[in-house]
Amino acid sequence: MEILQANKFKLLPKLKQSQLMKQFAGSCRFVWNKALELEQNTYESTKKRLGYVELAAELVKWKSEEGTLFLSDVHSQALQQSLKDLDRAYDNFFQGRAEFPKYKKRGEKDSFRYPQGFKMDEKNARIYLPKIGWVRYKQSRLVLGTPKQVTVSLYCGEWYISVQTAFEIEDPVHNSTSSIGIDMGITHFATLSDGTHIESLNIYRKYERKLSRELKALSRKKKYSSNWYKQKRLIQRLHKRVADIRRNHLHQESSRISKNHALVVMEDLKVSNMSRSASGSVENPGKNVSSKSGLNKAILDQGWYEFRRQLEYKLKWRGGRLILVAPQYTSQRCSVCGHTSSSNRQSQSKFECESCGMSMNADVNAARNILAAGHAVTACEVGSSHGEART
Repeated sequence: MEILQANKFKLLPKLKQSQLMKQFAGSCRFVWNKALELEQNTYESTKKRLGYVELAAELVKWKSEEGTLFLSDVHSQALQQSLKDLDRAYDNFFQGRAEFPKYKKRGEKDSFRYPQGFKMDEKNARIYLPKIGWVRYKQSRLVLGTPKQVTVSLYCGEWYISVQTAFEIEDPVHNSTSSIGIDMGITHFATLSDGTHIESLNIYRKYERKLSRELKALSRKKKYSSNWYKQKRLIQRLHKRVADIRRNHLHQESSRISKNHALVVMEDLKVSNMSRSASGSVENPGKNVSSKSGLNKAILDQGWYEFRRQLEYKLKWRGGRLILVAPQYTSQRCSVCGHTSSSNRQSQSKFECESCGMSMNADVNAARNILAAGHAVTACEVGSSHGEART
């Protein structure tokens, strides 16, 4: 089985190298925006798309034009990767997987990518980037496998490098045979079907007042002044701290679960729909907007989708499996007799079945229903494969 893995390291560039990286990222952003504008104009006039091949031909022309000669200073493959990203974004839009591509702004997700031409020197903890040179990095781990591509990105004023590698391993067999169902929540980050709880970190709530205070201080400063930029970097560092703490928490819990259980079952939650604003419009204003806003913050603070993403690939690497089931009625169905009613759940934490009288924690009951639904999925798959074998 082929494993694709990304290793992220903090770069330690010299001043000149940092300036070149900003130039490369800015040029890639320029190419994206110019190509997007050209695509839109072409579609308006001809109702057809250009695609990557024709955009790459346009890129060659831009490098020789008087107003865009600076593009020739940037490695050609980094610029071509921007065009490939735009082409992929269009495909995702037309296939309903993403929104329409947007213009990029300076300071938002500045990055560029090398598909080849880079070299790694792990002995001296440095990496060679074409047209930039050897750049040192903080080596927190060794890179396993064959490096496939490198992405350089700017995050909160610091440069990072992500090295994607590929390596082959034998099909893994999980060292455990147990299965677990997980009910995601806010009061408890997750409740497992064995009755244990993972407490919510709610890290954004802990920093919310401080962030609000610093944002007010930013609004009082003259925009684009040196003090304004200084305050903005401070806010960025606060957001980075919140994100790093949350990510570390999710990695710890997902690693623990993926090591101890071969089968994990979760609800297929649509987080974007659950956290949609309730403000409505001027003609039809929403109700309970303030309380829904607070609920949205709490939902997004948990990191449910990232937790699910981490579980999926960690289980796959260990020979386990993640199953997603429909979330309907899991909190209203009795895990003992199967009776389903909204009145079974008497409160946020208490579940008592009207039919059989079973009483337990509502989240534990939901987790057991989720696990049962996962077992039903695997049973159907086994039955289907046996049916095919008989025919």
